[in-house]
Amino acid sequence: MAELNQLSADFNQYLSEKIVVKNPVNLYEPIKYILDLGGKRIRPLLVLLAADLFGNDYKKALPAALAVEVFHNFTLIHDDIMDSAALRRGKPTVHQKWNENIAILSGDAMLIQAYSFIEEYPDDIYREIMKVFNKTALEVCEGQQYDMDFEKCQEILIDQYIEMIKLKTSVLLASAFEIGAIIGKATDHDRESIYQFGLNLGLAFQIQDDYLDTFGNEQTFGKQIGGDILEYKKTYLYLTALQNSNSEEQALFKSYYQEKDVVNKIKKITQFFIDKNIPELVQKTIESYTELAFTFVEKLSISSEKKQILKDLGLNMMSRNA
Repeated sequence: MAELNQLSADFNQYLSEKIVVKNPVNLYEPIKYILDLGGKRIRPLLVLLAADLFGNDYKKALPAALAVEVFHNFTLIHDDIMDSAALRRGKPTVHQKWNENIAILSGDAMLIQAYSFIEEYPDDIYREIMKVFNKTALEVCEGQQYDMDFEKCQEILIDQYIEMIKLKTSVLLASAFEIGAIIGKATDHDRESIYQFGLNLGLAFQIQDDYLDTFGNEQTFGKQIGGDILEYKKTYLYLTALQNSNSEEQALFKSYYQEKDVVNKIKKITQFFIDKNIPELVQKTIESYTELAFTFVEKLSISSEKKQILKDLGLNMMSRNA
């Protein structure tokens, strides 16, 4: 088994070789720009790790890993336009640095690039990867549409929110694992098990992201604390608070979002969460999805040492107790 830092180093080297600026510059420079912003690069790492776990040379998974990373960043370019976001990872978003038309076109080119990287595989592997890739790409679009729809909805059920974050976030983590497993020539049973591991871990990860947005440390979390509150996002915390409140408490809670003073708004809503025991309830949900993810690790037909690698990865991803 290769070390995770070795997988990361090899992927970054491969990306730098494949993603280059050429003419027309205004099409390709934004692509290199957003990919050079970095990020955790979790998804391509999962592709490489899965291929390695099932006994294949992980370097054979580099084109697929790049396809997943380029696709993910394509969605970020378009999401930033839809959200009118000014910053991405602390830097100007592509549509702010250039303009919306360039951002749309560069994003389109990235989607095409992602598919082209998969063409490097033999026909049988190519077909299997494409089935997963196409299914996931459409699900991510569905998740984004649900997210936009929820901005206008007054009443959202927790189950609906879980479905939205599953489609918008978790399925890409899960499919990264499955694509790597395909390249590693895993059995159908193992492909499904590692997919479910990624899916449930992704749900835990996103709910934890909601939690840390209010109760995290701004320096270690890397985002403004209380950002979801200021944007009136209907997060898992928000929905859990409503579910565990009576009608009078719900009205009071919603009234806090009309507070003009930003600091006071965050303070009141955070205290409401604490009074309703929301941090503890949310932590239990995070633990539940994490534990469920680990049950699928046990179903994999790999060695106990390799299973521990997946568990350690999951624990590392969930250790952001900032």
